[in-house]
Amino acid sequence: MTRVLRELTDEDVAKIVGTYHAWRGDPGAGTYEDIPGFCKVAAKKELRNHGYVLTPGRYVGVEAAEEDTEPFDEKMKRLTAQWREQQAETAKLDAAIAANLEELGFGS
Repeated sequence: MTRVLRELTDEDVAKIVGTYHAWRGDPGAGTYEDIPGFCKVAAKKELRNHGYVLTPGRYVGVEAAEEDTEPFDEKMKRLTAQWREQQAETAKLDAAIAANLEELGFGS
């Protein structure tokens, strides 16, 4: 999944369908409500204020981010350790690639 391409799961489709039916006011569909980052009913005045541009982000916004409760010092220690591990792995991979290129006759 990327920002450009997303394959919808059965749960995604069910959420969209349920929201649509609630928005229409279909019997048994529940009550529609705006959900930041997912859906919003925009009034004509709001559309007019945005020059009738229908880019969803202008209206829907973004869902609330989860609060980061990890203390800064602990987070930095964890991230620094993770970065050092990744740097070590990078060095191993670079050496392996260089060896493979050398074996193929494309060494430096």
